[in-house]
Amino acid sequence: MLATPHWRPRVTPEQHTADAEAPPPSISRAEAFRYWLKLGCISFGGPAGQIAIMHEELVERRRWISENRFLHALNYCMVLPGPEAQQLATYIGWLMHRTWGGVVAGGLFVLPSLFLLIALSWVYMAFGTVPAIAGLFYGIKPAVTALVVHAAWRVGSRALKNAWLWSIAAGSFLAIFALDLPFPLIVLIAGLTGYVGGKLVPDKFKAGGGHGASRKDFGPALIDDNTPTPAHARFTWTRFRVVMVAGLTLWAVALGSLMALHGWNGVLTQMGWFFTKAALLTFGGAYAVLPYVYQGAVDHFQWLTAPQMIDGLALGETTPGPLIMVVAFVGFVGGWTTQIFGSDSLFLAGTAAAVVVTFFTFLPSFFFILMGGPFIESTHGNLTFTAPLTGITAAVVGVIVNLAVFFAYHVLWPQGFGGRFEWASAIIGAAAALALFRFKLGVIPVVLGAGVAGLAFQLGRSALGF
Repeated sequence: MLATPHWRPRVTPEQHTADAEAPPPSISRAEAFRYWLKLGCISFGGPAGQIAIMHEELVERRRWISENRFLHALNYCMVLPGPEAQQLATYIGWLMHRTWGGVVAGGLFVLPSLFLLIALSWVYMAFGTVPAIAGLFYGIKPAVTALVVHAAWRVGSRALKNAWLWSIAAGSFLAIFALDLPFPLIVLIAGLTGYVGGKLVPDKFKAGGGHGASRKDFGPALIDDNTPTPAHARFTWTRFRVVMVAGLTLWAVALGSLMALHGWNGVLTQMGWFFTKAALLTFGGAYAVLPYVYQGAVDHFQWLTAPQMIDGLALGETTPGPLIMVVAFVGFVGGWTTQIFGSDSLFLAGTAAAVVVTFFTFLPSFFFILMGGPFIESTHGNLTFTAPLTGITAAVVGVIVNLAVFFAYHVLWPQGFGGRFEWASAIIGAAAALALFRFKLGVIPVVLGAGVAGLAFQLGRSALGF
């Protein structure tokens, strides 16, 4: 295949339309590999930011795929459980270079973040009690609480369009906050409510939009609106069954191997099983499934504590890749604290657990794309959100608000309501919220600024002997 064109200066869509009379030449696997690796290293900003990066590069600048094909793939990925930006990268990689392309694109979206989180998790567990490190996390915790509140506002402002959806959101909050119902049950009830609501009042459960990408003409693309679907992307039931069997076999072999080595009740086996279930429940993004992860990892299995969970989310917010990569931190801490390989191999235990958790969390995403992609390629312009998904999205808002309440409680009253109120944490959290809501600052500067403020406060308190 021909090599891709060299990098070009940034040009306007109008210049693209006027100057680009032909689509770019075919893209080699080597060039695709380099791009997906770069994307995995710079994909900050959550799903909206990551999708925006891909849109600018792949649609506007490189013209590997047209606007309509990009949005068509994105709509499908938003319907699926799992990290939509990673799934979108997998979809485009698969469409361009078959299974190899999908695995490489999706894998490189995750691996840089995994390696970085393993390193940061080790620093956290080995040196987390050092005053400087502890001070940084003291400031980061309230900033994370503000980030969760901001996430609830972002999702809610887009999803809650009428009283019906507001009612579902309020009901999901009460269900998890007051009744302590499990997250899967809340998702099921919300989906059924959306289904019934879609039949009774369809106008109230109309499909939502994507991430706000606008439809413009950037010139002919390699995969354009009228480009025929390649042979590997055409739907057949035979291919569907082959991919499904391959996916289930790979999952069963991996989980079966862990069970053979460690038994069903072994930590790694239970992590594989638990995060398989979590992967199938990530409707609405990582914030939506974190309460479920908390219920299992903190309350049930006790792999880590609630403050550690908040610290892990802070690390996940400041590293590239999907936010659900916070599960790698959960796995690392769980492997370390349970000493699955003995007290002399804590780093190895943490690393093994982080890899296991990441594998089982992302495996379903790859097979959703490889199985469903050919069907989606046969339905250009026809895929819409379903009413059940609209109901689930509304419920997600209530679940995220519950997560914010949970974080605020543990940050502001770390010893419980009977203990002292952390005024410094409240001030840092309020400043972080102001930076996010009023000044529209990004996640990285907010988290870093809060960390510096926490460090200064802790050092000052130590110096004054508080």
